[in-house]
Amino acid sequence: MTLLVGCDFSSAPSARKPIVIALGHARGGRVTLSQLLSFSTLDAWGQWLHDTPAWVGGFDLPFGLPRELVEQLGWPTQWNALIEHYAGLSREEIRSAFAGFCAARPVGGKFAHRITDGPAGSSPSMKWVNPPVAFMLHAGVPRLVAAGATLPGLHVGAPEATRIALEAYPGLLARELVGRRSYKSDDVAKQDTARWVARADLLSALERGATRLALRLSLTHSQRDRLLADARGDALDAVLCMVQAAWGLVQPRHIGHGYGLPADLDPIEGWIVSA
Repeated sequence: MTLLVGCDFSSAPSARKPIVIALGHARGGRVTLSQLLSFSTLDAWGQWLHDTPAWVGGFDLPFGLPRELVEQLGWPTQWNALIEHYAGLSREEIRSAFAGFCAARPVGGKFAHRITDGPAGSSPSMKWVNPPVAFMLHAGVPRLVAAGATLPGLHVGAPEATRIALEAYPGLLARELVGRRSYKSDDVAKQDTARWVARADLLSALERGATRLALRLSLTHSQRDRLLADARGDALDAVLCMVQAAWGLVQPRHIGHGYGLPADLDPIEGWIVSA
């Protein structure tokens, strides 16, 4: 049975705000959560990816950059070369390059977007604050490559292992279930009853399979209690990514790039699974 992975990622993990991994498996339209793991360093997370030889995972971080941005900056337009170049830059160099790009553009159109941002409702992958997804790409994608993962449509990984990494976005599935209601906050003052109720409603909908993904989430009572109590939403976001990975897993392999990814995805931008 294929190991499913869902990852709520941080570009600067710590004991207080770790990277959270949800593990599970799928059978007959049911996705079962088996375990939640946390990693307080990027190296520990990367080592776990490398040491776990077979999985299909949904990772909440961008896998590519907008083509418009890449071409204007004169960066490589082949994905592997682009990621190697990007990984070699410091965060300050990335911030400076992106700020310069934005400064030359009109108000209301500062950022370049990937094609997938529209249907997914995701932040532009060049954004370096609130949330700093540009740094998430910088910290996460090279470690996925180093672990030997295949990123369908973008990169073929190590042949001796079966590690499939899909870009996921928990907000896409959460909006389908609870609309624009907020279900989490890192700000303790905002961790209120309304957000707890939104988490309860979101979990109830996942367990009923009330999504277009046609998958039902199976939880134990203690797992449900833990997800409800997680006011930051990190564990719940990891579970949402795991469900998106489960959807990708059951899509026909002969269509597009497999895993529900379109055949015409831009090979330097990538695509968010289920968008």
